[in-house]
Amino acid sequence: MAIDVWMQHPTPRFLRHPMFESLRHWIGADLRDKDVPLEVTIGTMDAAGVELGLISAWHAPEGPLISNDEVASFVQEQPKRFAGIAAVDLHTPMEAVRELRRCVKDLGFKGLRVVPWLWGLPPNDRRYYPLYAECVELGVPFCTQVGHTGPLRTSETGRPIPYLDDVALDFPDLVIVAGHIGYPWTDEMIALARKYPNVYIDTSAYTTKRYPLELVVYLRGGGRNKILFGTNYPMITPQRALENVDSLGLDDEARELFLGGNARRVFGLT
Repeated sequence: MAIDVWMQHPTPRFLRHPMFESLRHWIGADLRDKDVPLEVTIGTMDAAGVELGLISAWHAPEGPLISNDEVASFVQEQPKRFAGIAAVDLHTPMEAVRELRRCVKDLGFKGLRVVPWLWGLPPNDRRYYPLYAECVELGVPFCTQVGHTGPLRTSETGRPIPYLDDVALDFPDLVIVAGHIGYPWTDEMIALARKYPNVYIDTSAYTTKRYPLELVVYLRGGGRNKILFGTNYPMITPQRALENVDSLGLDDEARELFLGGNARRVFGLT
């Protein structure tokens, strides 16, 4: 059974946002004005053998698209199938710190996610830094996006070097989970995962057949402890993401770590 470290249970606000217009063909259905039942998301997980999903809140500059309290309600309804990842307003750093603290201490969330292109701010911007310190104090990972941007926004904020490199240097105790592989800068992302003990990569937004060769080679060998499975559902379903997993040529240990073992360790899942 697998753990999906990047997924959303979408709200209509999230689905109909104009920034996702370029991604709608990935979903294969127009869900913009629909309230997707939680059972639909559970069903997609069951179809692929995903036992647990880390579902993320989304906070855009104009406000929450999936609120932390909505995520908490999903987790409360299905506590054995979901765990929460917080999102905050990057433009109000101290209020963001308080909200992160509430999410972890009161709601039991397992991490924080900030998507740099959403804010137009790379992860070494000063507005992130109070959140990094709080993540370290709370003992939860900082999750982010690396690589080019699917929506029609700048990709510059997704460059691993220098932006994420700076963060890992400034906060050596911060656990960083960089989602979306980092393409076309996958080699840079792998270099950071090799360089820093607390930097990890998740494979969300990519099906297994689209993993760059250098990532597959790293996953088979020395990076087997550093790569986590993710989908970015609903953009990609777990079944579609995993349909060619056998072609990766992973041995039993690498496969178990990739599909669940690394996520349990990094996010402190029981």
